[in-house]
Amino acid sequence: MTAPVRIAVAGALGRMGEAVAAVVAGREDAELFARFDRPGAEDPRLVERGAALAAAHLVIDFSTPKASAELAQVCAARGDIALVIGSTGFDEAQIAVIGEAAKTIPIVRAGNFSLGVNMLLGLVAQAAQALAAADYDIEVFEAHHRRKVDAPSGTAIMLAEAAADGRRVALETVARAARDGITGARPEGEIGYSVMRGGGIIGEHAVVFAADDEILTLSHSARDRSLFARGAVEAGLWAVRQPPGAYDMQDVLGLRKPGA
Repeated sequence: MTAPVRIAVAGALGRMGEAVAAVVAGREDAELFARFDRPGAEDPRLVERGAALAAAHLVIDFSTPKASAELAQVCAARGDIALVIGSTGFDEAQIAVIGEAAKTIPIVRAGNFSLGVNMLLGLVAQAAQALAAADYDIEVFEAHHRRKVDAPSGTAIMLAEAAADGRRVALETVARAARDGITGARPEGEIGYSVMRGGGIIGEHAVVFAADDEILTLSHSARDRSLFARGAVEAGLWAVRQPPGAYDMQDVLGLRKPGA
């Protein structure tokens, strides 16, 4: 029998960290090897980061962009460990740090680990390609719990990028993150975001294609945070078998088109 994959959970005291630990604990092919969190965090289940990384095969991280980028560097310095990153809200410098680390170790970074969301990305790209910008406006709606600190969500950005890819345009040239005051008429081809924060909403996303005479809505609702944790664990177990590189859930699920 193959030995279980030893998994260390970063950001272990967070809601997603707890969910990942629970999923790992229920599997026979994985071992909850260690948990760690920010320096100074106190919990009897925690160990120091160095001790956690010393013998783990895989780290699953839902923390903060800054902590995730630093963790990627530390893991790359060790050189024989896989990393899954579920944090969102990265800036370009942090993404570059993670990309550099991925030259040494396999890293799966995704804004969403749900199978349903990753299928939705493909549907959005297809719809955007088929429905002309002159006729259909695109708006990405998302809602999350009041504690989420970044907006739009990583998943909303992924959906907007899928729509932009379908229309063969760069998202940064057509994105509209917010509207307030006298905004004027909506420009043709604009891809907008609408954001809600409140209560304990786990995650709601919808992409609306609005024409003068019809509205098409493609949506996904998360009912239990464990679905993201299960996806992250599956991604990690896939990553430990891969060569160094920067991957996402399209790679894990075999959904990426050749040459993409």
